[in-house]
Formats: sequence, C-alpha cells, structure tokens
Amino acid sequence: MAASNRPKRQKLAELIAEDVKRWIASERLGAGDRLPNEKTLMELFGCAKGTIREMLKILEVEGLVSLRTGPGGGAVINPPTTEPASRTLRNFLHFQKLDGEQVYQLRKLLEVELAMSVVGQLGEGDIASLEANLAACRQCHEGEEEQRRQRILELEFHNILARACPNPLLAFMCQFLNDMLRDLVVFKKAYKPERKAFDQANQDYHQRLIDAYRNADREKVRALMSEHMCDAEHHMSALEAQMAAQMLVSGEASSALAADSPLPTYEQVLSRRLMEPS
Repeated sequence: MAASNRPKRQKLAELIAEDVKRWIASERLGAGDRLPNEKTLMELFGCAKGTIREMLKILEVEGLVSLRTGPGGGAVINPPTTEPASRTLRNFLHFQKLDGEQVYQLRKLLEVELAMSVVGQLGEGDIASLEANLAACRQCHEGEEEQRRQRILELEFHNILARACPNPLLAFMCQFLNDMLRDLVVFKKAYKPERKAFDQANQDYHQRLIDAYRNADREKVRALMSEHMCDAEHHMSALEAQMAAQMLVSGEASSALAADSPLPTYEQVLSRRLMEPS
C-alpha cells in the first residue's frame, strides 16, 4: 500500500523538458526563436537522441514549440497561448460532475472583476471588435447550426474583453471558464432548444456594455456585467433543465421500445444461426 502512494517518478525526458522551459524563461526567448539542435541538446544533457526527441515531443504537445523537418528545421518556440493549459484543465474537469451552475459560481465573480479591469484600457480597435461581434450575433438566423454559432459568438464577446485585461491570471481564468461553457454548449448541444429571450438579453447587455465602455463609466460597467452574469446563469439553468427533461423522455421511450422488443439472448442468436441455411 505504501508503494502505491509514492509519487510517480519522472522520466528523464520530462526532467529535461522542465530544464528547457526554465532555460527559455531565463533567456527570455520568444515566439520564433529556435532551440539548439538535437546534437547540441544531447551534449548539453548527456543523453541519447531518443530521450531528446521524447523531450521535444513533450514540449510540442504542451504547445510550447513546433517541430519542423528538413533543412533549417528544428524546434521553434510558439507564440504563447492559454489553449494548452486550458485544454488540460478541461480534460480533467470533463470527468467530473460539472454543470453550468458550478461554472457560474466563479464566473459571476471573475467576469465582473475582469470587466472593471478593462475600463479605460480598451482602444478603438477593441471597441470595433466588440461591435463587430455584436453585429454578427444579430445576423444569426434560425436553425441548429445558427444557434450553436450564436452561443459561441456570445462567449467570444467576453474573450475579447479578456484579451485586453492587464492581469494575465484573471484573463486566463475568465477565458478558461468561457472555454468550459463553450464545451458544455458543444458537447451537450445546449444550443438546440432555441431561446430567443436568451439571444435578445445577451445582445441588449452587450450593447449597453459597449456604450458604458465608450463612456468609461466604471460603475455602469460593474452593474451591467453583474446583472448580465446573473441573467445568463438563469438562462443556462433553464437550458440544462429543458435538456434533462428531453433526455428523460427519450430514455423512457427507449425503455418502452426495449420492453416491446427485448434483445434476444445469446442462446437465441446462436440457435437462429444454426438454423440458417449455409
């Protein structure tokens, strides 16, 4: 039992990957910079080519580098993004019992803080992006695919604010929660029950937020985003309840069908096969 509780021993390639990440940070290397070639890395760390290639693959999977082949190839540092870390955390949470209410427990707090942090920080380009996003939402029509697009566009409005946030940790947390909601929308098909009131409410709040940002009205932004998050949680809860009811009805129908036409036993299938002409 004691042995099973011991922490997993890291592989040599994993340890070298951690060293390389520290080296990248200390040398302030950025997007487009190259790591030393395989031969140099083998000499630096005193290990085999296979270990170095495994290490580089680890960095590639984490999104830190791109591996290029051919002359002039090698490991090139990627522009930093939140996606690899967000994806890893979402993969973990997909195996938990997570619902919209739990996401909004955090989102109602963090999204308001983020909204306040970008008052006076948004340039004309940011405002133009928010307005273009709102215009795209208003052009969505009826139909399942359009509803899916609508939900994702509404979340992207908040990602535009996150990208302008001066606090990278707050920005990451808000984008992560938006990614979680996007996954709930896509995987659970939370866009299928059309809710015009939800669409209209989101568009109204987004327009009023744009106006408040133009006026640099901090208190208005705070009040609007707080109301917006509470309203969005209400609609999300209604969507999940409706979807649960639909799944219950579908499950009952499947059970009734199975009762009317029970699956044959293994012996019945075998006897049928033996009776069939060859």
